[in-house]
Amino acid sequence: MKKIIKNIFKDKYVPVVFLTFLIGVFLRFYRLGEFVTFLGDQGRDAVIIKRILTLEHLPAIGPPTSVGQVYLGPFYYYFIAPWLLIFKFNPVGLAFGVAFFSSLYLLINYFVVKNLFNKKTALISTVLITFSSVLIDFSRFSWNPNLLPLFTLLTIYFLIKALETKRILYFILTGSFLSFCLQLHYLALFLIPPMIIVSIIPPSPPNWQVRWTGRIIMFFSFLFFSLPLLIFDLRHNFLNSKNFINLFKNSGNMATNKLSSLILTFESLNRFTFNLQINKIFLVAFLGALLITFLLLIRKRGNLRIVFIFFVFLLLGTSLYGGPKHPHYFGVLYPLYYVIIAHFLSLFTTSLFGNFLMLFFLSVFIFFNSKGYYFLSQKGSNQITKARKIGEIIYKNTSSKKFTTTFLPYKYSDSTYRYFLEIWGKKPIEKDSLEKTDELFVICEEKCQPIGDPQWDIAYFAPNKIAETWMVNNVKIYKLIHETIINTPRL
Repeated sequence: MKKIIKNIFKDKYVPVVFLTFLIGVFLRFYRLGEFVTFLGDQGRDAVIIKRILTLEHLPAIGPPTSVGQVYLGPFYYYFIAPWLLIFKFNPVGLAFGVAFFSSLYLLINYFVVKNLFNKKTALISTVLITFSSVLIDFSRFSWNPNLLPLFTLLTIYFLIKALETKRILYFILTGSFLSFCLQLHYLALFLIPPMIIVSIIPPSPPNWQVRWTGRIIMFFSFLFFSLPLLIFDLRHNFLNSKNFINLFKNSGNMATNKLSSLILTFESLNRFTFNLQINKIFLVAFLGALLITFLLLIRKRGNLRIVFIFFVFLLLGTSLYGGPKHPHYFGVLYPLYYVIIAHFLSLFTTSLFGNFLMLFFLSVFIFFNSKGYYFLSQKGSNQITKARKIGEIIYKNTSSKKFTTTFLPYKYSDSTYRYFLEIWGKKPIEKDSLEKTDELFVICEEKCQPIGDPQWDIAYFAPNKIAETWMVNNVKIYKLIHETIINTPRL
């Protein structure tokens, strides 16, 4: 430990890294409570994690993907759960947990990249991820894909160290972190082909046992941590596998023009990376340069080749999906892309003019990304406070143990209010339950007419009277009941 600490302080870049880290922490935690996203997905996760902590239910599967209904593994729930306990079941704790690990990513990135490349590349890449508006945005709310950049970097690092040192521990870590990545988002599946290629390409000892023992251990480590999801798939006739394949096979989702899709994917990656719409001709030229560099590196040894192999395969894999490209779809690409950019920028630092160009690039990068720092000047949405207030109204005005809630126009967006009701001891009847309830609370963020609305929750409850209404922060709450109609016989 003394040796490690001594080596850290020998590094002349440590003061700059520390200052960068402090700025990164500020950008990830400043006014976090005011701006935390607490919508349907976050409310659902909070309910599940609360039940884990109280030992009510220990899930074997995670949340479904927003497209294709492919279930993820439960890793994120268990990994982030302690933060809800630390914050005494205040859901802001989950966001603090993500912000903490996202801040830790800055330091991890520096020391990992320094180990794989050099100090200059490590410092530049750390500056890039520190000020990246897309990574800052990911760090400021709780959601399973938000930790994918950190886990992707560590997966690739452990693989490289495993192949270098042949140590069993690194093979175990590689397999386990690959499983964690897949449980954060399914696009991490595209990590597998380059992992196989990288594991085969490097020169290995002629002894079969020495060569394959680590790789077999890595495989079983991956299976062990993926076991709950694998069992789920086997028990449900490979539902997950089929849905994932259909996600890419469905008409309109599979890109018809592979080259066009690749260019559009690269364009989206750069738009999110730089928070800027870049000229398409320049992007095509830059993509071509990257692919040529990749081909030139194929026969060379070194960590840069490995990073390029992963980057190219992940870019190609992401381009296979022809639907809209959302920022979190590139979670596996951001850490690699920042390292590649940093590597090329570090080549300019051999001269005064080169240093000027590098600093100019970083200044422009920070300037455009700073436009995405909405939390510095805008008014916070206070979504947790809003959800708590609505929950309080329902809590105070329900007179029956058999009640439920729903949301218009989105059926499952009431999970945030359900969370507070559950921790306060008034648990609503589960969604889509066939059990008849006495009261239904409908939360409307838009103008709505709940009686007669065709949504299943409302239609099944079949209300015929609005008992009460309330208005909170431009949200209208309806309490619907069944009123018994007595038909008086005519004389």
